[in-house]
Amino acid sequence: MNDTALVIGGTRFIGRHTVTDLLEHDYDVAIFNRGNHPNPFEEHDRVTHVAGDRTDDDALARAAETVDPDIVIDCVAYAPGDVSAAVEIFADVDGYVYISSGDAYGAEEIPKREGETPLRPCSADQAVDDSSETYGNRKAEGDRVVFEAAGNGVNAMSVRPCIVYGPHDYTERLDYWIDRVASYDRLVVPGDGQNVWHRAYVEDVASALRIVAERGDPGESYNVGDRRLLTLEETVELIADSLDTSVEIVHAGDRELAAGGLSPVDFILYREYPHVLSTAKLAALGWRSTPPAEAMAATVEEHHESDRDGSEHDPGRDAEERVLDILDTI
Repeated sequence: MNDTALVIGGTRFIGRHTVTDLLEHDYDVAIFNRGNHPNPFEEHDRVTHVAGDRTDDDALARAAETVDPDIVIDCVAYAPGDVSAAVEIFADVDGYVYISSGDAYGAEEIPKREGETPLRPCSADQAVDDSSETYGNRKAEGDRVVFEAAGNGVNAMSVRPCIVYGPHDYTERLDYWIDRVASYDRLVVPGDGQNVWHRAYVEDVASALRIVAERGDPGESYNVGDRRLLTLEETVELIADSLDTSVEIVHAGDRELAAGGLSPVDFILYREYPHVLSTAKLAALGWRSTPPAEAMAATVEEHHESDRDGSEHDPGRDAEERVLDILDTI
């Protein structure tokens, strides 16, 4: 008889890949969500759907009773109160894994390490605020809830991904750069192209969640990110390789960008200070990272099958052309 995993969420991005990974490792899977998004596993005979609102503690408790899971992967706990309810409801499972975030870290250092790099504080007001400005604070407080629960005997752990990319990424952050490379043979990369914002391939995040549920230590957190980090310029070049094309990368500093009405932060995935997470702790559990070329090829392939273009992150091709014209005259 297969073990059973309950995935809270499970149909959009990280949850979708997590369900697939669990199925590939012989779990029966139950998905708990409101059913607001298409369910790619609707016809799968080893996946069941339990309808309910993740923020409704009674509904979550009924799901726990119905499914009786061996492990739980919590993909959509965005407030500390969500985590508090979950660690109580799932106090007896073999493994409860909360998806935290690399944004939970409250200090800029390279790399950020579990148990060493301080976490963000979280005030009472921040704990119930759902704005993007408090996201990291709320994730950090969720981690602290996990730590406390483990101290009380709950098999609770957390996983901290950095920016996640891959097939079915509804944030469209990497889609912007894929669409740019596919559409133009010359594009602007801010700065010298060497900035680093650690990213994590979604299938590696999914396997990390399962591995931590199976082998992690209660009360511990585990960073997850690509073992081979890419600069922004390397990322663009790898996209071009995956598209079997070439692109001229033109570097633009603050002054050149400003002349075109832009700044470096107008370009998605640009970060001035490097954001790097140590993944040694996760690797010690037997987790492995997908090679960047393989991960990018799969990401680009699915991008072409989708209708995503990353346009919401577009600083404007007209502005980019102005910058290119300025650089051509220097």
